[in-house]
Amino acid sequence: MNDTDDLPRHEGLEARIAESILPTLTHMGYELVRVQVSGKERPTVQVMADRADGAAFTVEDCEAISHAIGAVLDVADPIRGEWNLEVSSAGIDRPLTRAKDWNRFAGHVATVELAIPQDGRKRFRGVALGADAEHARLRLDDGSEIALRRDNIRRAKLVLTDELIAATAAPPTKN
Repeated sequence: MNDTDDLPRHEGLEARIAESILPTLTHMGYELVRVQVSGKERPTVQVMADRADGAAFTVEDCEAISHAIGAVLDVADPIRGEWNLEVSSAGIDRPLTRAKDWNRFAGHVATVELAIPQDGRKRFRGVALGADAEHARLRLDDGSEIALRRDNIRRAKLVLTDELIAATAAPPTKN
């Protein structure tokens, strides 16, 4: 596994924003989970992050990140005109954007939407089995296992279940 295996995959504007804020986030002790830009008139730049030390993400973390990357984005100026910045934790039913996320939450239910159909389907639901640089793996409801190309995953996220709530309420374990 190389360093890029644990970076979220972005394209276009979102990739440029991620590239510009990543050094600041890393220096501050955070990991980038996802950048998403939505809206046309006054776009919103949504940044999801985790603490690199595994500690709980707080409102103070959001505030610190917002001030730091807001300044970076003001200088980089990736969006012309006015825009909004929204910083958040990934939450319990978080997106699965990095191999690290797939491996950390192996054993939990996830949904996946593909850009290009695989086996005649674009949507899958099953138990996450982990990921590597190329593929994320799921055990489907019928018991079969499927490997999905990570570069074909449009969206993947955990499903809020009692098991996930219980697992995320426990203190994180160090690997």
